Formats: sequence, structure tokens, C-alpha cells
Amino acid sequence: MSKFSKAYKYQGTGNDFVLFDSIRSEALITPKEAIFLCNRHFGVGADGVLTLLPSKKADFFMHIYNADGSVAEMCGNGIRCAVKHFVDFYLGRGQRRTIIVETKKGVHTCEYSVDDKGVKTVIVNMGAPMLEPQKIPIKAERNTLTIKKGNRIVRGMALSMGNPHFVSFGDFNSEDVYVLGPFIERHSLFPRFTNVELANVKDKRNAEVFVWERGVGVTLACGSGACAVVVAGVKQGLLDGDVFVKVRLMGGVLKIKYDTKSNEVIMEGEVKRVFGIEFQ
Repeated sequence: MSKFSKAYKYQGTGNDFVLFDSIRSEALITPKEAIFLCNRHFGVGADGVLTLLPSKKADFFMHIYNADGSVAEMCGNGIRCAVKHFVDFYLGRGQRRTIIVETKKGVHTCEYSVDDKGVKTVIVNMGAPMLEPQKIPIKAERNTLTIKKGNRIVRGMALSMGNPHFVSFGDFNSEDVYVLGPFIERHSLFPRFTNVELANVKDKRNAEVFVWERGVGVTLACGSGACAVVVAGVKQGLLDGDVFVKVRLMGGVLKIKYDTKSNEVIMEGEVKRVFGIEFQ
């Protein structure tokens, strides 16, 4: 990390990140350095590494490393962390309430609210879900899949929120995600691997989700995964569309609305800066 003297630790719903600000320098760490930083014993400890870079299309570009050094297209919790950093350090509390962020998925419009500690809550337009098999991508003709592991059969829906997801509804517990998550993530149906969400429906406006994140493992939350759950739930008649659904993850609650008229997904959640990091 010789290019940097400082970084920051952020978390959104327990999904935590090391964040580098390279809007002026354009510097980027290597995948190997990202793996080291994410290690919870020898590094800082994080689910991923975010780097804010300059953009010609938006206020900034958000680059994302997963904990294994792979690059992610989009991260719902990460984008909220990035917005908080940009507003708190560049704009202050009395400025505009809309921020535009470019990612590998595309450009996202974000709104935010503040308290005496800066940005507290961020609302993100996550864009349209992709349901076509070739765009997810999956090696199947339909996005409804049946996956067998031993004697266990898991049925679910594949879709993309800019990154691939497999969502299954059933009667799951926290132990199931450790067993099924790594197997499904690298199943031959998913050429780029996949995030895995095992969901329980409480009622049409409340769901509980256990997440296995691609390139990371079990995480306390996944913003794009919560969005994928609501889209899949609405498509299957299990959750209500056009209203905010509360998605309870191990790290807390996200509010997700799938607007069926505009075919856009809106995510709302809190975000916190945990501490600063100085490199020697």
C-alpha cells in the first residue's frame, strides 16, 4: 500500500469495507493487496475494498474488490459507504442531496439524509434487474433452476442486479448457507459464479435472508442480494411490489422496493464510518 498513507473502514448493515479515496490520485491497489487487507487476522478485516476514482459520467467511479481479490460489478452496501465518504469529505451537510455514482454495472442515482455525524441513510436506485439467462449469465434456457446437492434439492431463481444472484425461498436457517452457499456459488450453471441468497418469507412485506457472497463467503448483509430477493419474491407472488419490503439480514434491515412500472429497484439503508487507517 505504498501509494497510500490513509484509508477508512466503513460498514453498511454489517457488510464492511476498506475504502481508499483516489479521486485525485487515480491510484489503485493490487488484488493481492486487497486480499491482505480483507484478512481478519493479518490485515484490517473486511468483506471487500472500495476505491473512489474520477469519473466523466458521474461524481465518481466506485471500484470494488471482493475479499478474494476478484473485481465485482456492483455492491449495494458498498455504494452507500462510498456516497457517505464523498458527501462527508467533499460536500458537507448543507449541499445538494443527490449523488451520481458510476460502477462497472452502470450509473446510479443516490439520495441521502444527514445527522450531526454526516450522512446517515442513503437511498440508491439500483436500476433494472436482468432476468434473461444470457445476461445473468447462466448456462440454462430459463432462469428458474433446480440444483441438487446430495439428497437435498434446492429450487430458485437466478437474476442479475449487475452481479449474478441465485435466490431460493424456503425454511432456511443460518447453518444452511454454510452448506449450500459454496456449492451453489461455483456450480457449473454459473460461468461467473454467483451470489447465493436463502430466504424465508414472513409475510408479503417482510423477508429474512442468509447470504453467501461470491468471492467472500458468508456476510452479514448484501445490498444487491436483498434487491434480488425482493425481485424474485415479487415475480413469484411471495412479496409485494411497488412498496418497501423489509429485508432482515444477519447485520440488520434494508428496505427494498421493486417498482414494477418502471422496472427499477430502490434500496434504502444506513451507513457508518467506523475508523480511519494510517499506513506506515
